Formats: sequence, C-alpha cells, structure tokens
Amino acid sequence: MRYLYTWFFRLTLPLMLLHLWWRGRADPAYRKRWSERFGLVPSRPGTRRRWRERFGVVPDRASRAPLIWIHSVSVGETLAAVPLIRELAVRHPRWQWLVTTTTPTGSQRVHDALEPVLNGRLLHYYLPFDLPECLSPFLDALRPNILVSMETELWPNLLAACDKRGMPVVLVNGRLSEKSAKGYGHFSRLTRDMMDHLNKVVAQYPADAERFVALGVPPERVISVGNIKFDLTIGSGLESEAQVLSHQWRGVSKRRVWLAASTHSGEDELILEAHQVLLREFPDLLLVLVPRHPVRFDAVARLCRDRGLTLTRRSDGRAPAADDQVLLGDTMGELLRFFGACDVAFVGGSLVPVGGHNMIEPAAWGVPVVCGPHLHNFVTVASLMREAGGLVVVEDATQLASQVAEWLRDETRRRDAGARGRAVAEQNSGALARTVQEVEAVMPR
Repeated sequence: MRYLYTWFFRLTLPLMLLHLWWRGRADPAYRKRWSERFGLVPSRPGTRRRWRERFGVVPDRASRAPLIWIHSVSVGETLAAVPLIRELAVRHPRWQWLVTTTTPTGSQRVHDALEPVLNGRLLHYYLPFDLPECLSPFLDALRPNILVSMETELWPNLLAACDKRGMPVVLVNGRLSEKSAKGYGHFSRLTRDMMDHLNKVVAQYPADAERFVALGVPPERVISVGNIKFDLTIGSGLESEAQVLSHQWRGVSKRRVWLAASTHSGEDELILEAHQVLLREFPDLLLVLVPRHPVRFDAVARLCRDRGLTLTRRSDGRAPAADDQVLLGDTMGELLRFFGACDVAFVGGSLVPVGGHNMIEPAAWGVPVVCGPHLHNFVTVASLMREAGGLVVVEDATQLASQVAEWLRDETRRRDAGARGRAVAEQNSGALARTVQEVEAVMPR
C-alpha cells in the first residue's frame, strides 16, 4: 500500500510545487529554500564518520553529541514544542537540536523562540517531501538519534525511513479527532503500517489514545498525559511588558480593549462588523486585531480602512492615538503579551472551519475567552473551559458583539469568567513533565 502512496505522491509532486509557487505570490518565502524540501542539506560534521576515521580524522565533540529531531508543522505546533525543547535542553546540555517545519511562519518562530535558548545548538530546515529519494539524503546528511513529532504529524515514508535506520519515533502532545481517525481508517493497511513504526504515542487525552490504538498502535506504546499547552509559565518580565502595553493602549481615558487573535480570511469581516456594533455603546473601544498569517497583514489593513475604521499598525512603533479604533498586530512573537493587556479575547480559526487555535494562552492570563463553533482541534480544552465558564461559544458577529459587550459592561462578571478559565489552565498543568520523561525513556542511550 505504501508503494502506491509513494507513486501517487510522485505524480502529484508537480502540483505541490505549483502550489508553493502560487503561495509565493503573496509570501515570497514560499519560493525559497526548495532544496531543503528535496532533502538537500549540508552534512552535519562527523556524520560521515567512517570515511573520516579511515583517514585519521577524529569527529569533533559537537558531531558526537546526540541530535534530537523535533518536527512541527507551523506556528501552533512550534510554540507547543518550545517549552518541551527548553526543558530537555536544560536537562541535557550536550544534546544538539534539529527542528523542521513546513511553513515560513513556523520557520520564523523556530529562529525567534529557540536560537536565544539553544545558543548555537540548533539546526533548522523544512521537512523534505515524503518520498524515499528526498528523505534518504536528508537523514544521511544529519543522522538524528530520535524523531519527536508534534500532535498529528504522521508521514508513511518518513516513519518507515526512521524505522529502517533504527531511529525511534515519539509522537508527543498527540491528538486525533474523530473526523481525522475516520479519514485514516479509509486507508487501514497504510495506516496500520505507519502506526506500527511509532515507538511511543504520548497522547493528550484518553479519547485520543483510544483512537491511536484503534488505528494500530499497540496499546502498551500509548499513554495519555494531558495537553502540554497548559504548562504555560507567565514570568514577571512578561507581566511587566503586558502592563506597559495595557497602559499605552488605554491612554489617559483608560478605555477598554478587546483582542481578536489568530484570525483567518472570512473571520476578519465578522470581527469588524462586531466591533462597529460595539463602538455604538463604547465609542472609545480599541480592537487589537492579529491575523494568523503575516501574508494577510496588508489585506486586513485595507479591510479596516474600507469600513471607515481608523487604524494604526503595531509595526509603526507608536502607541495608538485616542481616536484610533483598530490596532493591527502585524508583528511576530508578541501575541502572548497581547493577551495580558486586553479585557476580553476572541480566539480565531473558530468562526470559520479551521478548527480553532490555542485558547489556553488568554485563560492563563485570567482573560475571558470567546470563540466560534469550529473547535475540533481543541475539543477537550474547549469543553473544560466552557463547563467552567471561562469560554463562551458564539455563532456569528451579532452574538460575538453581544457577548463582548456583556463582559465589558460588568467588570465583576468579566473577572469571574477570567478567573474560571485560569483555574482550568492551572488544574490541567503537568503534562510537560510527563512528556519529558517519556521522551527521555525512548531516547537511545
């Protein structure tokens, strides 16, 4: 079955390249570094050890250090991997790190979040196409000791190539929705072969674990520990930065601020519609609007101006004026502190069928959260927060405006909802420590 999959992949490869080129119209980064997608990367020092030793060349210390390969897709998975990498890097200062992503935004987050932490111990490339002829040169050049894949990143040829080389594979923070499990089930032979190559699945919740087992992972290799995204530490430095932002945004009038985070095409229109309704009751209200993908920053700015809203951009480097109605968050890596500076947070990817984004971050700040109905990427988290009263789900712009207005009118209810969400975040922490232990247990000695 994998043979047929491989040939189908080869036949569709020109379309994939055309897709990358097409996306490069808006984001030129998609047209760069294609050699990495074909597995063509520089050899890590010492990987050709037999040849070097034949000529009396002894590999240096860095080449002998274990190389831990972390694969994440884009921004969300990369951000989830950062605390795991930080913890393991502290515990194992000799380990070297290889981090792969598939998108330019994920690539940028890798450099921004990890280079200061790993201090020269980081390699970063795009994941090669899932073809033997692309994976083999990549693995031969780098020779990692273990692959730690995030959430649902499973590729048949990749897992088979790791197994062939005796390289263990661990899936961490694993999640598998009912819909995704049914999709995998349509290709049961290919899926079972792929799942059999997983040495360990560290799933988020028992329901996820059960689905992995049903698809072919031996039960003894599966454990559920919770979602590592709950293990979010907000230090005093971050709190101070959020307080400074809050002061700048509110100005002398102490106006209210609501945040729309990680929005997608089709959502911004609804958010701006809701904001225009809210402005009738709260004339000085500021909306901080943060699109999910940088390529959309300019388009969202035009959308705001087309609706007659006064706009300033975060990248301009100045605080919003008293008459600015929208602050466009067109910078990278600042969203977490933005949550700490607002009164109410809407988390995007949920009013359109994307599946939702991380609502744990605003909850950790004690900020009440609003989402749309499309939350299949965070089913358990959303359920816990809804039951506690820290999250409200809305269906459209009218309901969104109504819920935000309700919390803005009543500070007591707003603070209570935020406290309930924060309690959920605190009560469900601890998955990170267990995940670290599982990765260490599988790591070759």
